[in-house]
Amino acid sequence: MTLIKSISGIRGTIGGMPGEGLSPLDIVKFTAAYAKYIRTTTTKTSNLIVVGRDARISGSMVSGIVVATLTAMGFDVVNIGLASTPTTEVAVTGEGACGGIIITASHNPMQWNALKLLNENGEFLNDAQGKEVLRIAEAGDYSFADVLELGHELTNNTWLHRHINQVLDLELVDKDAIAKANFTVAVDAVNSVGGTAIPQLLKALGVKNVIELNCEVTGHFAHTPEPIPENLTQIADLMRSGKADVGFVVDPDVDRLAIVMENGEMFVEEYTLVAIADYVLSHTPGSTVSNLSSSRALRDVTEKHGQTYNAAAVGEVNVTTLMKQTGAVIGGEGNGGVIYPAAHYGRDALVGVALFLTLMAKSGKKVTELKAGYPAYAIAKNKIELTPDIDVDAILAKVKELYANEKVTDIDGVKIDFADCWVHLRKSNTEPIIRIYSEAHTMAEADALADKIKAVINQMK
Repeated sequence: MTLIKSISGIRGTIGGMPGEGLSPLDIVKFTAAYAKYIRTTTTKTSNLIVVGRDARISGSMVSGIVVATLTAMGFDVVNIGLASTPTTEVAVTGEGACGGIIITASHNPMQWNALKLLNENGEFLNDAQGKEVLRIAEAGDYSFADVLELGHELTNNTWLHRHINQVLDLELVDKDAIAKANFTVAVDAVNSVGGTAIPQLLKALGVKNVIELNCEVTGHFAHTPEPIPENLTQIADLMRSGKADVGFVVDPDVDRLAIVMENGEMFVEEYTLVAIADYVLSHTPGSTVSNLSSSRALRDVTEKHGQTYNAAAVGEVNVTTLMKQTGAVIGGEGNGGVIYPAAHYGRDALVGVALFLTLMAKSGKKVTELKAGYPAYAIAKNKIELTPDIDVDAILAKVKELYANEKVTDIDGVKIDFADCWVHLRKSNTEPIIRIYSEAHTMAEADALADKIKAVINQMK
């Protein structure tokens, strides 16, 4: 059993003893603490909190507890049911709500679930706000409403339709160009809410030929849900058969977008943001932001357009904070997370799909041709399982010391920038692991750099 409390929310495995996983008692405790925090900080007078969930098997159970706890705390709940993370974010502002809870463990396997906590702007709580929720939870510093002050549950199933309409209304989304291109699009939605959201979006964009893989919304994931190459063999095989122009893959809560090229090869998650940023920057001058673990290709593309790139600590809220500070017109994370402020400040695969198809339609290029036009980098994504005897801080300090003569950034773990490559070592916010990301011009070089760092860690274990 595992329970992780971080900037990314309250995430854990279902079952087990309280405090050791995401048990019903833990769900009540953290939901009540969140409600207390929202009650004392919101500027809204609506008394509403939005709740949405992905299709995980545990989702109905967790949602029932969350909704009951929020109403017990005196809030009215707008339950939008099965919904993507970006749809829930959009619903918070659309409803004028005080906040929102998304019930999803994102890319984690089926046994996991999580509470992702939103403020009144439909954006994730920052580090200080999240820590205050945790403090309230651990102190039990909350009380439930009297019987005449209990909240009510309201159901609203319109938000996917409204979200899709907002995407269609974006100035840089060209529905007519997409429809005229007559694309055939393959979709792998890993049996979660993307199985409804992405096909509906494609239909609204005028795509008549859609090949659906794992789009039945059952919560029984057909493969490991993280949209990385080793998990995407089914759609890769389909694309190699020449049946589609492009393949889209989303994670269970539809905030990450991976693209498969017409030859069955991966476009690579890192390049989802790179390609969309290139398109946005060609029409809208402005700066860009990604996190420290994202490809240098975004920096290169940004500078090609004569604009400025900035790097944030890992975590969506860190990226959006820096985007606001720098007035960025596009940003996101190298895991396929596109954040387009013209839509909203959140990773949104629906926005990514619409912008990428517009890029394809207007350029007249195949996906392989688009990829060939971007700077060539390869990222190796490694991890080391954490055990209680591993001193992460000591490891980070040792790596920083060994590479003191290079450019070192330590706002989030340790990142070492070399002239033609980089490596980033950090403790994960979502899993009990150390992530080791390394990038170079070839995968062999990236792997070799990662192996050097792993050797340092193994010497200290």
